[in-house]
Amino acid sequence: QVHLVESGGGLVQPGGSLRLSCRAPRMIFSVFAPESMGWYRQAPGKERELVARIDSNRQTDYAEAVKGRFTVSRDNSQKKVYLQMNRLKPEDTAVYYCNTVTVKKPWGQGTQVTVSS
Repeated sequence: QVHLVESGGGLVQPGGSLRLSCRAPRMIFSVFAPESMGWYRQAPGKERELVARIDSNRQTDYAEAVKGRFTVSRDNSQKKVYLQMNRLKPEDTAVYYCNTVTVKKPWGQGTQVTVSS
């Protein structure tokens, strides 16, 4: 059973929106809830980067490139993390992953987001 499962990606026009979901089936609640969770993305030819994080107290932080457009949230009871992406740009095109921020779990397959007209 995989550690992290991402979903919700797709093809969207510039200016559009998507909502990504991540679930952590192998993490029990008592492990998931205290973890800082992050959304990462990797564009072709580039390194994976952290774009949003949410701590156990729901404090959030964002990369400058997505600030004001992306919103990260979490549902500890469901062991899920979400990324609402608005006003998408072509440069947001990437494979998006979620993972813990500190000690990483094995990466999931990610979900492809393509922003193109």
